[in-house]
Amino acid sequence: MEIVTFGESMVLFNPDTTGPLRYVHHFNKSIAGAESNVAIALARLGHDVGWFSKIGDDEFGRYIKAIIRGEGVDVSRVVTDPHNNTGLLFKERFAHVNPNVYYYRKNSAASNITVEDLDFDYIKSSKILHVTGITLALSPSARETVFKAVEFAKANNVLVSFDPNIRLKLWRIEEARPTLLEVAKKADILFPGQDEGKLLLGTEDPKEIAKGFLGMGCKIVAVKLGKEGCYIAKKEEDEFVTGYIVEKPEDTVGAGDGFAAGFLSGILQNFSLRECGQLANAVGAMATLVRGDMEGFPTLQQVQRFMGTEEHIDR
Repeated sequence: MEIVTFGESMVLFNPDTTGPLRYVHHFNKSIAGAESNVAIALARLGHDVGWFSKIGDDEFGRYIKAIIRGEGVDVSRVVTDPHNNTGLLFKERFAHVNPNVYYYRKNSAASNITVEDLDFDYIKSSKILHVTGITLALSPSARETVFKAVEFAKANNVLVSFDPNIRLKLWRIEEARPTLLEVAKKADILFPGQDEGKLLLGTEDPKEIAKGFLGMGCKIVAVKLGKEGCYIAKKEEDEFVTGYIVEKPEDTVGAGDGFAAGFLSGILQNFSLRECGQLANAVGAMATLVRGDMEGFPTLQQVQRFMGTEEHIDR
């Protein structure tokens, strides 16, 4: 695998209609999970990527595994838990605003992941290990598993990619901040948003966010700026990279995961920082064109057309 990642994926129920869930009677079923989103986006861009987790010994778990495997992601290290269920997620939609999200994941199979579930040879054989702050928030055992995986990767010359992905529905910022900063110190590539910079470092200034994390030991910091693009910095180089404007986004969920996947794809291809940022911005923007967490991630050819680097013939 070029990249290995792990974390909880849930079955997502997306309402057919807007309004409070008590008035909604029909839903579309799909999957949601930051790490599997990144894995799927990378697979569509043509990379060899593996994702693992714990899933329940239930139909929802089997569904998640089948969908991710069907997207070309290796799921051979997924563990089936006979004692705990697969997590669920419901969205509640209102016109022209981001949806409300309701988790049903407490004591889920994935939240019970442990160090014993790690395949260290699998991690060692990859070029990049990608983790997120969501897994850190799930449980003490999940937190220990992330730290152990990151420490092992660092000791074996595997790059560590980290997206803080702060979810205040899962833990309080007073608990989250020191844990997230501890992992950030170990990261080679970091993907904070401006809001996360505010929560973790007390500033929304992209340059100050990057400076703060570089000072902790990060090698590359890519600050996500939404439709404005991103600010990327390493010790010898930094620049703003303009984003792509989407006039009427369908769903912004998954855009950050698409951004991370695009950036990591660029790293794997030895792109310049600017080229990594351009690809990241494009994949993130395209994710918002389609309703759903991962459905909008493009293939390499699609994103090249979107960026104008490949001619597209309609008919």
